[in-house]
Amino acid sequence: MISQPLADALRPTTFDDMVGQRHLFSEKGALRRLVDAGRISNMIFFGPPGTGKTTAAEIIAKRSGKPLYRLNATTASLSDVKDVASKTNDMFGAGGVLLYLDEIQYFNKKQQQSLLEYCEDGRVTLISSTTENPYHFVYSALLSRSSVFEFKPVPPDELARALRRAHTYLCEREGRDVKVADETLYKLAQFAAGDVRHGITLLENAFYIADGEITTETFDALSSSSIGSFDRDGDVHYDLLASLQKSIRGSDPDAAVFYVARLLAGGDILSVCRRLLVIASEDIGAAYPLAAAVTYACCEAAKQVGMPEAQIPLANAAVMLATAPKSNSACTAIHAAMADVEAGLGQTVPLHLHAPLYVGYKYPHDFPNSYVKQQYLPDDVRDRKYYKFGDNKVERASRAYWEAIKGEEL
Repeated sequence: MISQPLADALRPTTFDDMVGQRHLFSEKGALRRLVDAGRISNMIFFGPPGTGKTTAAEIIAKRSGKPLYRLNATTASLSDVKDVASKTNDMFGAGGVLLYLDEIQYFNKKQQQSLLEYCEDGRVTLISSTTENPYHFVYSALLSRSSVFEFKPVPPDELARALRRAHTYLCEREGRDVKVADETLYKLAQFAAGDVRHGITLLENAFYIADGEITTETFDALSSSSIGSFDRDGDVHYDLLASLQKSIRGSDPDAAVFYVARLLAGGDILSVCRRLLVIASEDIGAAYPLAAAVTYACCEAAKQVGMPEAQIPLANAAVMLATAPKSNSACTAIHAAMADVEAGLGQTVPLHLHAPLYVGYKYPHDFPNSYVKQQYLPDDVRDRKYYKFGDNKVERASRAYWEAIKGEEL
């Protein structure tokens, strides 16, 4: 018989039983007050793992009286969504159903768009969750129709309360008197880095190997596989991402692979992918224009295969970027252009560039080498030089070509 995970067996059934998220579920918490008022609409929960997103959805479903269906966007398809929506055709779902969609960031734009139909006609109330920033990963139309709530890492003192409850439950269930000091539970809560599920799982493992008492030494025996992950919202995480970018910018493939490994050991694929994609355009850029396409392919492959195989395409991308020629010319150009835009310059586009084509516009393809000199920038910034060719093989060749075509030094 498959035993139920302890974290699931102890899942809270009321807001009062939850630990952490007081800004949401205390008596004055925003989400609790909405639910108490009977206002249960489409919602997006975002935050780190093990902070109560699924638990909150189950409690809300119970309070709403609607049937709850769960899908995970890493494995679900549009047909699964349609199957859930079809439940509204029977007597149990006549009043609508509640769909909890975990990891919504793995649904592409088309899949997210398909949810709108069911949400707008009231058949489905959608509660979706994500560990990523929804303003970056959730389709804007879906986002605008949802209330967004942030779940934060559970503080150690509150997480320790959940661990004490789990310890008491284990002792009663197993008929064993295994002791554990409050100080030890607090240290475990710190190790768990705000993740209640992770903390309870580690406590459960420690319970079964303890010789009468769970101590810090008991946790040390499990540390090689359970402890050592970093808080994705903490300074260590961002320090590692910064170190990855600086290593690639400095053309050190060994350091680049090392920091990819450190980040992946913390279970974070998406942040590595996002940073590598930025690096490809920010630090390699015009020196090797295909770097962005190659990096994108590697990152998509990593997300498709998951860990542990994801480390291979991500290592390929990191090594390729670290050993590629470097140029920040495009990055510098856009920063300079943005400075002028933010200063309010360039508001009036030259008349001959307006659509449809106005008299005075010269169609470059009608001229030799598809080039003819004419003004493109607005009058007040007409002499700006935002882009400067980088000193690398690709950009040197491009500069020489255009100097020959334009007949002027660039």
